[in-house]
Amino acid sequence: MGFLGPACLLLCCWLWYTLLPLRWQNSSLAGPDTALRRARRAAARGRWEPAARLFKDIGQDWERRSLYADRLGHLAAEKDDRWLKAWQEARPADPDAALVVARTRIQYAWKLRGGSRAQYTSGSQFQGFHQELLASRDDIQRASELCPDDPSPFVAEIWRALGLGYSHEEMHGLWSQITARAPHHYEAHHSALQYWTAKWRGSKELAREFAEKAAADAPPGSLLTVMPVIAWYESHASELGDSGFRSSQATALVDAALADVALADPNHPRLPDVRHLLGYFLYRQGRYKAARDQFRQVDGFTNALPWRYAGFMQGLYYRAVRTKTARKALMNPRPTEHRARRTYYSPDW
Repeated sequence: MGFLGPACLLLCCWLWYTLLPLRWQNSSLAGPDTALRRARRAAARGRWEPAARLFKDIGQDWERRSLYADRLGHLAAEKDDRWLKAWQEARPADPDAALVVARTRIQYAWKLRGGSRAQYTSGSQFQGFHQELLASRDDIQRASELCPDDPSPFVAEIWRALGLGYSHEEMHGLWSQITARAPHHYEAHHSALQYWTAKWRGSKELAREFAEKAAADAPPGSLLTVMPVIAWYESHASELGDSGFRSSQATALVDAALADVALADPNHPRLPDVRHLLGYFLYRQGRYKAARDQFRQVDGFTNALPWRYAGFMQGLYYRAVRTKTARKALMNPRPTEHRARRTYYSPDW
């Protein structure tokens, strides 16, 4: 009987820190957003009015506007767009509806292409992909004309640029349109970084340079300090094991991003995305308590790096890492201390 008490206590602790809460993982969002979830649920039932109110409420919050258009566009592209067509018919000159239409077209194009590598993508898939991306030009232009100050249509165009293979000169021109409107826009930087990676239209060096400049130029709390972390992940994650993640270089990048997170607005719409990635890096670096702290604030949501790359397995991938993180945090009571540094890259990176 004396053994059962401590055993039950250990079991309860294990359940609390690992399996609990036994919640469904939302694969459409990176973190909690009651208003957006409410609008998405209403749209799934054919009602566009909550989405329209959502955009009215956020006004010129360009970061949130871009995020909401993307998530609603994804819903329309993946499920049913009748609610969006009804919105257009009811308000034909509504810039909010026009923006969601543009994002939907681009989301649908990428759905047609699929997530496989080029060698595993059929000619018909590429044909539909390119046709939709070409057609999206008019949608993007209309959304921009209806709200000229909004960078969101141009942020959407980055994914058109990536798919159609804009030249570097064309991409620079597009980027100047965005930064003139919102110089420190998180989604714009994240999307553009994808363009500059070696797997798309750039190289490791170009991605590194873009991320380094974004982090160096950004004001504290903008979360752009995570761009070098993303660039490192895109360039090295597939070729390095835990030793690479635990290098002084990767640790310095994570520390700089953590310092930025501490200064960020707690309501920044992209903070959950950053927490997911930092939680993963901290886990790979053996900093389990710090990783657990990040995961606790986004638990229940998985639409973020790195889980997104796991496709339909993203929920299981996240949950496996989260569970191991919590278990390791319990087993390692004294965390390793790391001093935050604003150092982004060593010369030989």
